[in-house]
Amino acid sequence: MTPPKLRAIRARALNVPIKRPLPVATGAVTHSPLVLIDLETEEGIGGASYVWLPAPYAARPVAQLIEAYGELLKGDPVVPFAIEQKLRRRLTLLGPHGLTAVALSGIDVACWDVAAKVAGGPLARLLGGDLRAIPAYNSNGLGIMGADRAAKEAVELAAGFKAVKVRLGYPTLAEDLAVVRAVRRAVGDSMVLMSDYNQFLLPPEAEARARALDGEGLAWIEEPVRYDDYAGCARVAAAAATPIQIGENAWGSHDVQHALEANACDYFMPDLARIGGVTGWLRAAALTEARGMPMSSHLFPEVSAHLMAVTPTAHWLEYVDWANPVLEQPLELRDGAALIPDRPGNGLAWNEDAVRRYLVP
Repeated sequence: MTPPKLRAIRARALNVPIKRPLPVATGAVTHSPLVLIDLETEEGIGGASYVWLPAPYAARPVAQLIEAYGELLKGDPVVPFAIEQKLRRRLTLLGPHGLTAVALSGIDVACWDVAAKVAGGPLARLLGGDLRAIPAYNSNGLGIMGADRAAKEAVELAAGFKAVKVRLGYPTLAEDLAVVRAVRRAVGDSMVLMSDYNQFLLPPEAEARARALDGEGLAWIEEPVRYDDYAGCARVAAAAATPIQIGENAWGSHDVQHALEANACDYFMPDLARIGGVTGWLRAAALTEARGMPMSSHLFPEVSAHLMAVTPTAHWLEYVDWANPVLEQPLELRDGAALIPDRPGNGLAWNEDAVRRYLVP
């Protein structure tokens, strides 16, 4: 079938409250700033995607960028790779990072949604995968809250899952250890437990804390230092027995390549809105596969589940429910795994009543 032609792209900025406010070492997440993207074609086949942003004030500028890029693409066939290449050429002087990259990623995901709908099946199948269940960990809470509260919340988050993630970065190592041990006692030895420092530490302190955590049975220590300090990450990875996980802040496959060349991590977890959408994800998966490196996801579980199905070294899907309030059909989970929906495209569709409620004026 001839690819449909792009008629318009609409982008809407939202600020959605999350059920469990998430205090982390570098701040607190209380709302989910989203930009919903709707791609319209002349043939009536629509594509949907969304991007998540760490700050609500960034949502409207990203929405404006997306609609401006849509003007550049009017009349173009919706062929994801061709559109991605056209936008990258036009954005050369702005650079491939920051809000411009987030906007490009969102458009890329919507284009792939159209392509899968044209093919008549789920995105995972279009990419050559099947609809297998994807192991997921619950990342909806366990922020910086102290040992007692963390233990209580861990029990709630562990229900229906086989893995949960706890945030660290307390003022002292002793507090980090107390929280990890309290959570472990609460959820039991069979629960997989990840940890995340959210870039909070300098390399010497990160090295000391990682070594101290080596005996706690953590599945990984995530972003112990600034995300682009690959030398610092490599220092911590070399010192620690516990695997080091990074990648959510990688801006495209070149950043992935730099991190891997620096031996900065043991595991990698790209973020769909930073890595370059579906197209960028596939490039990252090829790089990690060449290293035999386990690759997980960061946020965006609805689309990331499709992509994990075609990731050769697929590890864990990060599950958050932050977009659920505006979705007609949230991602289904069963026995600690995400179930890829058996319907055309990536499965995203909006609850328009909820969308109107959370629109940013």
